[in-house]
Amino acid sequence: MKFDSFKSTCTGSFPHLDGKEISQKLIDTLDIPAWPQLPKVSFRESMYNQYSRGMPRLVVDEVNNKIIFNSEGDLSDDLLPFYEHYLAGDPDAFALTREYAAGFFDMLELLKDAPGDWVKGHVTGPVSFSLMITDQDLQPSLYIPELADVITKNMEMTARWQVRQLKAIKENVIVFVDEPYMAQFGSAFISLSREEALGMMNEVFNAISEEGAISGVHCCANTDWSVLLESHVQILNLDAYGYMENLALYPAELRAFLDRGGLIAWGLIPTDENVFTETGESLAAKWHAGIDELVEKAEKRGVKIEKEEFYTRSLISPSCGLGTGSIELAERAIELVGETCATLKLFR
Repeated sequence: MKFDSFKSTCTGSFPHLDGKEISQKLIDTLDIPAWPQLPKVSFRESMYNQYSRGMPRLVVDEVNNKIIFNSEGDLSDDLLPFYEHYLAGDPDAFALTREYAAGFFDMLELLKDAPGDWVKGHVTGPVSFSLMITDQDLQPSLYIPELADVITKNMEMTARWQVRQLKAIKENVIVFVDEPYMAQFGSAFISLSREEALGMMNEVFNAISEEGAISGVHCCANTDWSVLLESHVQILNLDAYGYMENLALYPAELRAFLDRGGLIAWGLIPTDENVFTETGESLAAKWHAGIDELVEKAEKRGVKIEKEEFYTRSLISPSCGLGTGSIELAERAIELVGETCATLKLFR
């Protein structure tokens, strides 16, 4: 899988209150616009709540703006309708709604008249969701097998539904699975095996591919990159502004990922105040230096990776979501994505 040089895209979260306004800016600025998640509009638009609608045994606390699962007693009767929809292959039962994802529908409407043939969607990863959302006793739902399976299958079906909606308008669709909690994988705080993590994530990645879209995974901090590189994902999105050098620790796994057609979405654009001091030129130079280091370290470990391979295997994005910052910062970050891509295309 290859792209025409460096394509610009973004993570999904933005601080805006007007979904049409930011959607239009993303369409105008990026090669691959993503529909905007708008957490400042409503707590339902947070990355966890947004994909929770319709899950069995989910309790919405409107007062404290939080969600939990009720795991008391036998879950069977409450799980039955969920699995009936799942086994029937009915993605519409897992559809997003405007109440939970206004930006999705704003972007969908604007895309109908927009140029280009690319668009990006996103879902929260099952590992992160099941670690973040607990039951009434504060036990992460990951450790309640029935709920962990529901979460994984819910994300799978929501991803399928998104792909079908987006492909009805644009030919080429990417869906990223956001897994921030993979940054804690392997720590004493998480009891999760490599096989379990891969099994949960691959279920979602495979569903995206089966629908004719390209799967991606986003982790906005450092992690054991060998796990994600070993998964079935097609695009790896990392915080290259802060952690690019860490990828060089996994040359064999990166080589295997590239050999099967994998792409890298370099989160090269800072999402803090550094966005106002960096330039397209400075970030392009940072990318070149990082790639040179990666190639050199791989060679020292007997793994051949050519710098030129990344010229047709790279996307550029912000390092993480922009939803918690200011509108000024978010819009500058998006502009800087375009400027950095333009510089990289000129000076390869």
